[in-house]
Amino acid sequence: MGSNPLLGVVFHWLGGLASGSFYVPFRKVKRWSWETYWLVGGVFSWILAPWILGSLLTSDLLGVLRDSPRSSVAWAYIFGVLWGLGGLTFGLTMRYLGMSLGMAVALGFTAAFGTLVPPIFRGQFATEVLGTRSGVTILIGVGICMLGIVFAGAAGTMKEREMSEEQKRASIKEFDLKKGLLVATFSGVMSSCFAYGLAAADPIKAASVRHGTAVLWQGLPALVVVLLGGFTTNFLWCLFLNIRNNSAYEYFSPYSRHPHTNSDSSPAFENPTDAPAEEMARADKHAATSAPSTARDLPFSVPMLSNYFFCALAGTTWYFQFFFYTMGETQMGRYKFSSWTLHMASIIIFSTLWGIALKEWNGAGPRTKFMVALSLATLIASTAVVGYGNYLGSHS
Repeated sequence: MGSNPLLGVVFHWLGGLASGSFYVPFRKVKRWSWETYWLVGGVFSWILAPWILGSLLTSDLLGVLRDSPRSSVAWAYIFGVLWGLGGLTFGLTMRYLGMSLGMAVALGFTAAFGTLVPPIFRGQFATEVLGTRSGVTILIGVGICMLGIVFAGAAGTMKEREMSEEQKRASIKEFDLKKGLLVATFSGVMSSCFAYGLAAADPIKAASVRHGTAVLWQGLPALVVVLLGGFTTNFLWCLFLNIRNNSAYEYFSPYSRHPHTNSDSSPAFENPTDAPAEEMARADKHAATSAPSTARDLPFSVPMLSNYFFCALAGTTWYFQFFFYTMGETQMGRYKFSSWTLHMASIIIFSTLWGIALKEWNGAGPRTKFMVALSLATLIASTAVVGYGNYLGSHS
């Protein structure tokens, strides 16, 4: 099957929609700590969905993994672990810079490093990127994407300026620009390791095709390995929080010892590729789960079946961002490195649209709303330019 950049852009937009939407089911989880619902959802995101869909759509998944070079499997796993480490510092980025500025800086580094490092590492940057019209067009699209991220950060900063001093102190209690920029840089670079993991897994994709897998699904075995690395880091951190916060009982108990979740005391463990999931889920979670903390109200009933269902729905939706990403990558031809920019741009677009739908921007001034619209328009334009660059490459 030949490349089809327009179809690839559609797949990347579907992936961005999944990434920007997966936190919505988490809003329905009641009286579970962050580490509990994140790990339950993660089992579906990083283990069950990759293996189930990989087994169904790949020809001999285990055989593909056995026949893949050990070094490729090892590096894909290691980059998955490093991608997970990006989440450890992503929560600190929000703490020191605030959500808007922190997201903009971290996403900017993630988009830039995840897009540009793979072709540089392969030795293709000078010849196939800078040396061709299509490559230069794609670079312009990447630059437009960076500009859109800057506009998104500016919109968030303007919104924060419109808040009262009391609201500002509540949202950014430990603002520290220097420390925040250092942490955001580390988080952004580490989070871009997902793109490196998929690049390192190219031999796994080739083995998948040799085993008879359709080209469109060739990336699914690679996801199994990279996401296993991400699961390792997330599992260890959530387990640590379960022990520290005495919340491990929540996986099995139909009663909670707390009137609401204790997620405020647990640092968020997410990447820029997860969109502002925990923060969004937290927005109305307390309103839904809080209850008077009087003796007669204890213990607090927990809807176990409902919690597991919505965690499974959230986790499976999260996985689909990279399910569609690997499909889109197969359609971008020799400039598949541009897939990362398309992915990041679409994440911000759909996260922003969800924020509008959930009335996050209600009360913002006209200038702030204009900046939000400008950010969306710029990011949409970046996907069009990147897609056009790939179109030129496919016809050269």
